[in-house]
Amino acid sequence: MGCALTDQIAKAESQGPDRFLNRELSWLAFNQRVLALASDDGVPLLERAKYLAISAGNLDEFFQVRVAGLKAQLAAGITSASADGRSPSEQLHEIHLEAQRMTTLQDRLFRKHLAPALSAEGLQFVDWETLDRKDQKRLRAMYDAQIQPALTPLAVDPAHPFPWISNLSLNLGLQVRDPNSGAARFARVKVPPVLPRLIALPDGERWLPIEQLIRAHLGGLFPGMDVVSDHVFRVTRDAALLIDEGEADDLLSAIQSGLHRRLRVNDAVRLEIGGGAPPEVLELLIEELELDERDVYRHEGLIDLTSLWQLHACPRPDLKDPNWQPITQSALRNLGPGEGNRDVFSVIRDRDVMVHHPYDSFTTSTEAFVEQAAADPAVLAIKHTLYRTSDKDNRIVRALTQAAQNGKEVVALIELKARFDEESNIEWARNLEAAGVNVVYGIVGLKTHGKVVLVVRRERDGLTRYCHVGTGNYNLDTARLYEDVGILTASEAIGADVGELFNHMTGYSDPGELDQLLVAPASLRTRLMGLIDDEVAAKDGHITIKVNGLSDPALIDALYSASQAGVRVDLIVRGICCLRPGVPGLSENVRVRSVVGRFLEHSRIYRFGSRARGEHIFVGSADLMTRNLDARIEVLTPVLDERLCERINEILAVNLADDARAWELQPDGAWRETRTANSFDVHAHFQELARSR
Repeated sequence: MGCALTDQIAKAESQGPDRFLNRELSWLAFNQRVLALASDDGVPLLERAKYLAISAGNLDEFFQVRVAGLKAQLAAGITSASADGRSPSEQLHEIHLEAQRMTTLQDRLFRKHLAPALSAEGLQFVDWETLDRKDQKRLRAMYDAQIQPALTPLAVDPAHPFPWISNLSLNLGLQVRDPNSGAARFARVKVPPVLPRLIALPDGERWLPIEQLIRAHLGGLFPGMDVVSDHVFRVTRDAALLIDEGEADDLLSAIQSGLHRRLRVNDAVRLEIGGGAPPEVLELLIEELELDERDVYRHEGLIDLTSLWQLHACPRPDLKDPNWQPITQSALRNLGPGEGNRDVFSVIRDRDVMVHHPYDSFTTSTEAFVEQAAADPAVLAIKHTLYRTSDKDNRIVRALTQAAQNGKEVVALIELKARFDEESNIEWARNLEAAGVNVVYGIVGLKTHGKVVLVVRRERDGLTRYCHVGTGNYNLDTARLYEDVGILTASEAIGADVGELFNHMTGYSDPGELDQLLVAPASLRTRLMGLIDDEVAAKDGHITIKVNGLSDPALIDALYSASQAGVRVDLIVRGICCLRPGVPGLSENVRVRSVVGRFLEHSRIYRFGSRARGEHIFVGSADLMTRNLDARIEVLTPVLDERLCERINEILAVNLADDARAWELQPDGAWRETRTANSFDVHAHFQELARSR
């Protein structure tokens, strides 16, 4: 790091912790931007319902991970402040205020706006009491045959301890009374998660919340008792896996054991309950779940709005975005066997190829690359990282299996610790091992988050390495919904680096600083600091970064320092951003944008330099979060082909021009919409560009 940058960083540090925005509150602000899409009358109605479901699911995960982490700090007596100067207790206080407000907004949006609008379009939420006898008779038959046998009423008394309430399960809490003795008891009925949250009536236009159907039949679950009251409630628990990797002899077994403990041990962090619950019921739940009053979130209306995904699945294209069919770019057309066709390797050998999902087809690019490698007799080896695989049949995993059966050397580095995908990844790992694939679980203490494929092929002039380095997971489901980029290359220098990287991840070698790739935790942080330093030293310094999150204090201070030195800094940050832009004397040359719309902005792009001096462009898996820089294996590759650099520049320019789905971060931490009368939508624009190629 140069002296100029070091001096400027010291100046930034002198501004104190107020120079940082709080990480947790910044995430809640991101979820508010998602919720704004659900409120937008210009968005198709079922898409609005989808965005409300996404915001509710996001909030669930936030409590399971971030709130749970802060509570664990409090329980451990940790009082150290975050980078912005807040203690864990202060953060929890502000989080609860904002989360309560957000929960109220979600409920109101559903009850007052979306539910009536959906009803007007023939998709109606109904109550049991409003159904006619014919409907009720049909539902009673369904209840008796499909629901009642799966229900288990659990009473609480000296002989029946308070039951375990599983994470995110839907429950009915009841007060039941013996009409003879007058003795009252609390009871709980869990709604099995295998049952649909919303019951579709035969006309496909009306939906009954399942708790209403169960409520209408409670007498059969508690014969001879009076049901005094019943209320829906839901508990959120800590999702952490308690694993000591250093002590684990078998990481797969340790994670399986950790998953079991997560189901049965982890602390509760939130209680959601229907409004009007009696005080004695609420007090019992708070006491038994070891929560505080502030952990209670009261709902008016439907609890668990993630159930709106069910509604979004309705075959109503008139209420959804127009279907998007990804395009096969011209360079990748007519690949595979057949007269006049080319193989994917000859295309990549001629020139690097960039794919931009979901606009470019994942199936005819990344999947085709791996599938052709699996079938090609000239391919000797395939090495692949897998972070989040899809639950369904994964064509890439199938291709790796085929490659191993064809006698090729196949290595799959599967990250078992990918949160909420652990079970799926364990299953894929076992299937691949059974097929003869060499399965590796990564490096102790680090998550393998990099997105890299290496194919080694025998050709006339020797062995050639073909690589894919990307920003997104090798997952067809997310490739249809997430915006990502990937580079397919036969560059000797990049191929050599990727080979060294895989040797490091599967063996005990230390790759040191590679020639082309920027890899965390070995070199990424220092290389990024050096690139920022270069811009500080230049007269026309310019930095443009597109990431999902920016929270690392040291990198933020470096960007502040660049701003103070006159460097123009353009940041496109979808989610968390702890940097304050536009502060005089600190960050007046920094602007921060966030684009939130139909497709989830997921690519990570780094550009340093100017057209006059030349630009250095990198793409890959790393966000500017401390975990990415220090606790994960992340990979950025340089973009070497000038044509592809122009495409990357186009992506950045379009994102910085968008004003239909863009927000700008203000110095006080507030986000302001940039929409104007002549709005420009980034996602619609890239669809048109894909069609034209």
